[in-house]
Order: sequence, then C-alpha cells, then structure tokens
Amino acid sequence: MTTASPRQGAPYVGRFAPTPSGPLHAGSLLAAVISWLDARSHRGRWHLRIDDVDTPRVQTGAESAILSALEAFALDWDGPVTRQSNRTPTYQAALEHLLERDLAFGCACSRRDLAHHGKPGWEGPIYPGTCRHGPPAGRPPRAIRARALQSHWLVEDRFLGPVAFDLEALGSDFVIRRADGLFAYQLATVVDDLELGVTDVVRGVDLLGSTPRQMQLYRSLDAPLPRYAHHPVLVAGRGHKLSKATGAKELREDNARAQVASVLDCIGLSPSDRDRPDRPATQLAEALDQLTGHPMAARLPLATEVPARDHAG
Repeated sequence: MTTASPRQGAPYVGRFAPTPSGPLHAGSLLAAVISWLDARSHRGRWHLRIDDVDTPRVQTGAESAILSALEAFALDWDGPVTRQSNRTPTYQAALEHLLERDLAFGCACSRRDLAHHGKPGWEGPIYPGTCRHGPPAGRPPRAIRARALQSHWLVEDRFLGPVAFDLEALGSDFVIRRADGLFAYQLATVVDDLELGVTDVVRGVDLLGSTPRQMQLYRSLDAPLPRYAHHPVLVAGRGHKLSKATGAKELREDNARAQVASVLDCIGLSPSDRDRPDRPATQLAEALDQLTGHPMAARLPLATEVPARDHAG
C-alpha cells in the first residue's frame, strides 16, 4: 500500500470549484465556507474555478448566480475566475501524454457491457479489463480509460485521519474521456489543480471515492500530490446529500446574514449574536479568530442535518 506524500513546505493554495448546473444552495455554501476558512486560516490563496466541462449539465445563468452569491456572502477569491470550458487543449495534451506512455487506453465497452460482465464494486460494476490490450475486433474505442496501476492507496486526510482505498474495488481502470468526447471529471480536476498549484483539496466526503483515482493520475503525470481534507455534507430526507435534486433551495442574498450564521453553527463557529447575526464579512472574520489555535480539523465531524431556517423562502 502506498501512502500519499504531498508536496512539503509549499504555501497553501486552495480552491472552490462549483458546477454551474444551478445556483448555490445551503450544501454548496457549507462547502465554500469550509474551504474558504481553511485557506484563510492558513494565510493561503483561495481560487475560484467554474467546473463546466460537463456541458450538458450547465444551466444558463448559473455561473452569474454563483459569482453574485459568493460576493454577497463575502467569500472573496484570489486571481481571475478560471473555467474548464476554456481548457480543452490542456486536457487533450495530458490525455496524449498518458496514451503515449501506455498509461491510458481506448475502451469499446458500453454501460450494458459493464453491467453484464463487471463484478459488483463499491461504486458500481468493476471494469473487467476487456480492452486493456486493445478493443475486441470490429469494435472501435468509445471512451478512454486510465490504467489503475496500483490498487491500494493510503491518504492522511487532514479532517478524517488515515483513509485506505482499494482502487480495484472502486472500479479499477476509470474513464478519463467519455464516449461523448467530453473529458471526465477525474482528469480535468487533476490537470486544473496542477496548473493552479493547488496544495490542499478541501471538499465534501461524497467525493472521497475520487481520491485514489486522482492520486493515480498525479502519479501517472509525475506530479506531486496535494493534501486532502474531506468534510461531511448536509443531508436531506432519507440520508441523501442535499442537492437541487433533493429539494435544496437557492440561497437568498437578502437573507445572507442568517444563512452564514446557520453554516457557522454547523461547524462549531457560531457568531457572537445568533439572534441578530452581523454582516457575512464580520461573521467570517470572527470565525477566523476562533480558528486560531483550534483548527478546523478539531471541530469536525459536523452536524449534517439541514438547519430549519435553510428551508425557508
């Protein structure tokens, strides 16, 4: 089992990377606040990236709504906003590098093939290796997969502690360019984080399964690993992650004070006046003061229920 050994001594660089499939809601505000506080408490940079590589999910007007909400909630970012939709040539160069080194391969398998031939895994069928040495005769490649060269990984997660992964049980060789020609989340995220110089990936625990896949890509690209920190997420009914699909409501900028206070309550950084919260910038400054000598990791796990006032409006 290989342990992730991230770059040492580099100044903290973090990022928040929302998908513009809709406006921000309480769950995405929680993720943004935790990421922002972690970066600022380390005197680091916090970049904003719009993860719009999955174009069918992009909703018109969503990016503008996200930028407006972050400004209203005093979550300021460093440098220009970056957008995955502008970076196709960079992803293509990384893909060609992997193909040339035989660290990726074309795959002709459909979802039906995987469902029929793949053994059950933690996140769906395990890829059975059908095309590792070339697609079957007469079947052109549909997608491109990265080779899962190493099965067992160990990461010292800053919030969760040591976490062991079995990449084989997660699905083995994984898609990095989809059958529709779009680049997959795993490759785009790694390439973008490398270009931004991200040292610390802070995100929801729902993305924990992506970690060994991305670690494999970092290794395949001969790049240093970032540090990882995964936080609990807000949940809606029946334990499902709070999202637009599970009834999450758009953030209301006219109610920003109360909504920031709700998030800070969840992570043990309650504002000085819960009944009449101050403006978001003041609340966030107070939260940073509370983190002095008592870092974020010491305050987690979070209460994951959605506060009642976040259902309003």
